[in-house]
Amino acid sequence: MHYRSKVWAEHCCVPLCSASSKFNSVLSFQSFPTDEERRKKWICNIRRKDLIITSHMRVCSRHFKREDVKEPSTPKGRRLVKKGAVPTLFQWNNYSDPAPLQRRKGSTPVDGDPAPVDLYEHDNCSVPELAAVDIALDRAAE
Repeated sequence: MHYRSKVWAEHCCVPLCSASSKFNSVLSFQSFPTDEERRKKWICNIRRKDLIITSHMRVCSRHFKREDVKEPSTPKGRRLVKKGAVPTLFQWNNYSDPAPLQRRKGSTPVDGDPAPVDLYEHDNCSVPELAAVDIALDRAAE
């Protein structure tokens, strides 16, 4: 029996990524997950909000952390992404894991007493004074 090798090349759908299986046999290309929640995380992380996913769309293995990718057990085997893995490594974050957000402590006043504010000293209904441009336009119109 004679098997024909794959004729088409897979391409990564992540913005700014030009990975192709035609030029890089080391990378693996992953299909989008069927689980809706995980799929939404993938779409959110790769920053393609209105993406319509087809069966041919792939994300290359360079967007997954090393510990999220299972190496093949045979030389011709395929790398697989572990269950629950989400792409997090992109060009816009220098292919590094984003740092966890840290909560900032709120600022406290030095003396503890807020500065007094007179809320009645404002005039929202007054007409502003004419600016130099308005005066020049009025003169030009005369």
